[in-house]
Amino acid sequence: MPEQFWLPGLEAPPTPTDGLFFAVFPDTQTATGIAKFAQQLCVAARVRSKPLAAGRLHVTLQHLGNFAGGLPQARVDAAMQAAAAIRMEPFTVEFDSVVSFAARPRAGPLVLGGGEGVAGLHALHEALLAALLDAGGGAAAVSPAVSYTPHVTLAYGMPWAATRAIEPVSWNVREFALMHSLLGRTRHVALARWRLAGAA
Repeated sequence: MPEQFWLPGLEAPPTPTDGLFFAVFPDTQTATGIAKFAQQLCVAARVRSKPLAAGRLHVTLQHLGNFAGGLPQARVDAAMQAAAAIRMEPFTVEFDSVVSFAARPRAGPLVLGGGEGVAGLHALHEALLAALLDAGGGAAAVSPAVSYTPHVTLAYGMPWAATRAIEPVSWNVREFALMHSLLGRTRHVALARWRLAGAA
């Protein structure tokens, strides 16, 4: 067996352990309904994939990066500053389709998708993007050129399937949160939440 030489600077990068992102969450009743629907889809597809638990269902607004060894405080502080600058009224979201993010023949995520009913999420996404860039610390993590597709992930490891319409799933968005994802441990921790202007 040939000897393998170690070269400085070529070592593998550390494995990310922590993620940071902004998100909105459905209310408890809506989340429970979505989770039951996801379970039905998994059963119908005859796969071993399990649906996401109701408490983990969310829509990502901005992903701020994955990091090794904890979250960088500067990035968290910039995110907090950006979030505090948001001025937006509460709005309703509506998802009306099931969409596969799988790339045939590989399995992949199955998600809820929407059309005009997710316009409010696009607006909040854009507002956060602008605020993050103004805050400075988010500029390295977000890019205006990256296309944003609001969705709710239902289950991973699902076979590809054609997009199909469903009975619309909707809820009122009255707040958004900055989330700490413990990668590989299926845990999300809310670092802070912000009420949208006008929320009761």
